[in-house]
Amino acid sequence: MKYFFRPLVLICLWTALCLSAAAQEDPNPNSPAPRLLSGADRSRVLALNTNEFRGVLPANGRIVFKPGPASEIVIFLSPLDLLGDESVSAFRVYLTRPGGKTFELKPVSLERTRRGEIAVRVRLYDASGYRGQPDADGDHWMYVTWRGLMSHPLKIGLGRTGGTLRPLAAPMSSANDSAEQNFVGYRWSGDRIRFLEQAAFGPSSATDERLRRIGLRTWLSEQFEAPYPYIPWPNPPQMPTTPPADCTQVTFISCYNERYTMIPLQQWFFKEAFYGNAQLRHKMAWALSQIWVTSGVTTQQSSHAIAFHKILADNAFGNYRKLMYDATLSPTMGNYLDMVRSTRTNPNENYPREILQLFSIGLYMLNQDGTLTLDGQGHPIPTYDQMTIDNLSMVFTGWTFCNTGNCPNAVPGSVNYKDPMVLSPANHDLTAKTLLAYPNAVTRDISACTNCTSNAEIANFADQSMKYALDNIFYHPNVGPFIGKLLIQHFVTSDPSPAYVSRVAGAFNDNGQGERGDMKAVIRAVLLDPEARGDLKTAPRYGKLREPVQLITNLGRIFPAVAFNGSGVSDGALGTSAQTMGQYPFYSPTVFNYFAPDYVIPGTTILAPEFDIFNTGTAVKRTNFLSVYIFNGISPNATDSLRGTALDFSEFATYSEADTTGNLLLDMLNAKMMHGTLSQAHRTTMLPAIQAVPVTDPTGRVRTAAYLISASSQYQIQR
Repeated sequence: MKYFFRPLVLICLWTALCLSAAAQEDPNPNSPAPRLLSGADRSRVLALNTNEFRGVLPANGRIVFKPGPASEIVIFLSPLDLLGDESVSAFRVYLTRPGGKTFELKPVSLERTRRGEIAVRVRLYDASGYRGQPDADGDHWMYVTWRGLMSHPLKIGLGRTGGTLRPLAAPMSSANDSAEQNFVGYRWSGDRIRFLEQAAFGPSSATDERLRRIGLRTWLSEQFEAPYPYIPWPNPPQMPTTPPADCTQVTFISCYNERYTMIPLQQWFFKEAFYGNAQLRHKMAWALSQIWVTSGVTTQQSSHAIAFHKILADNAFGNYRKLMYDATLSPTMGNYLDMVRSTRTNPNENYPREILQLFSIGLYMLNQDGTLTLDGQGHPIPTYDQMTIDNLSMVFTGWTFCNTGNCPNAVPGSVNYKDPMVLSPANHDLTAKTLLAYPNAVTRDISACTNCTSNAEIANFADQSMKYALDNIFYHPNVGPFIGKLLIQHFVTSDPSPAYVSRVAGAFNDNGQGERGDMKAVIRAVLLDPEARGDLKTAPRYGKLREPVQLITNLGRIFPAVAFNGSGVSDGALGTSAQTMGQYPFYSPTVFNYFAPDYVIPGTTILAPEFDIFNTGTAVKRTNFLSVYIFNGISPNATDSLRGTALDFSEFATYSEADTTGNLLLDMLNAKMMHGTLSQAHRTTMLPAIQAVPVTDPTGRVRTAAYLISASSQYQIQR
């Protein structure tokens, strides 16, 4: 990595982008936790009915309240330093009833008292409105979260006081790094590790050290300019649709795997994640591949999937509007969602439907903070109807594979999936179309091409119609919050606050220089937001389950991945390992991705997409995989592997040798794997198991400790 970064910094210093980034200070990541104020009884929340609040902090409040859809109270928080546009949507209020079930209440408004305390008006009714409601059956716990931080819980009586109330764990306290004199860079070690779990495929020691020296903003600027990829793209040839006799699955398995499966892309992907310097682009392309989904379930050849993934990588730091155009004309996408077969006599709905529902605006109108816009009866408002789909389908008619001599990558006897699709004029619809309706809608109406008499005129009309249609979608007000929330989910946390979504959507809508859709601005907004940053996040619902691919790569960067025999590099053949845990890379089961972004854990109100592929079976397979990965390594096999993969524990074996008690080793693994959040109970449980390994086997001790941490729920939930 040293040979790469030093010249890059010299180049970076001469660019306005890097100079601008360097001039801005990195955020102090450690916001204070919100403090829910109590009354005379220190165990009870200080609260009033809304009609009793007079703008000042009361000496005491009411003890008992009645829950219900029209019941609102005011609770109080100690003063907090809010951002200029930070409002009530930054706060979440939870109620846990005696049986342990938790409800998310709806904060309605926020104001300051005369002395600066924060008064939050809250409805004593579950925000979802249909998952059951708090009962008037005695004491409940109430707590507030803000920027991923949790207040201490306090009691509140509903209907009456008393009853059996289970203890509710208080939040962990954050031990901030002490200030260093004349420190240049980013000193908060815990947040550096968290940042590299979010912005990269894991926190390698070298990347962490660089981040410490140069800071987050400069690192991001470097990443925006970093050469990519480090591992050359695989380049299998385009093949006939029917495998020839010398490339069959039965007799010529190596040829078949290289050309007719996703194995080359999988292997390249994992190697780039383990060893590549341009981590952020690689991470962004992976996130985009789970939004703009194509799949090896339908995509036949590796060359087809590689060509599409290049589009995502090339546009990762560009403008979202160009990504929309390039992905629309991709033959891989055209085949996957049938646009390549859509003609004026038989327009196909698949791509028009999915570009709206999944790639841009979603099903219902959204406020900028990602919450639903409701009509006068309290119902969500659809973003489009069947007529919109019908009209958009006609816009996307006539495009087909580029197989003529004018196409650079056309190969006789094979379908060309590398060059963008081209128009077949005879198959394009020439009638008028009416597209998405929204306030100040852009290019909603497309006039009929009444004077199109030549192929050139039809081609020009078709190109302009596509431009108008993509503009019509791109400028829809939903795109910022819809795409912004998806990216937050992939990078940071499954259930971001509306305030966080609003800030990211604002960056999408305007990068500060009047440009809409600038993905660099969006990425900065996602990764530098105060809800993303911090050594420690204490809100119970903050974070995300590590998806199988990133469970593999995170460990492969902390303990550098090597070949199975310990010599050389991994071959990246880990696709089947991820598959056993429910995520087969580049083989998404449907266009809706491996897991749904709106998946809620059954029986709860917890939004947690990755849990869609987590069940008793995959949970056991995760533990089994970790045991093999850490203790044995992934051995070579005849199907998709040549060298296998093992983990190098030598960096941590020195700490094991230096302290026979195992405490120093746990300290270092706590810092590198848990960014300092390992609970004392977990540590106390692990230490005897580590000490049971002979001191003469320091690597064995590291493996044991790494396994016990990585198999725990504390590690599996990336926080």
